[in-house]
Amino acid sequence: MSAKDSMKDYLAQNPRMIGALFTMFVLLSQAGTVVAGSSSQIGP
Repeated sequence: MSAKDSMKDYLAQNPRMIGALFTMFVLLSQAGTVVAGSSSQIGP
């Protein structure tokens, strides 16, 4: 049994985790955009 199959089985048994994982990925991608945007200003 591969890791992909076990993750698929886990998400099938816990459908709420799909939404939680999606939300976490969205927040992480937004945080990365904010960090990249704020560090690009060099100088006064």
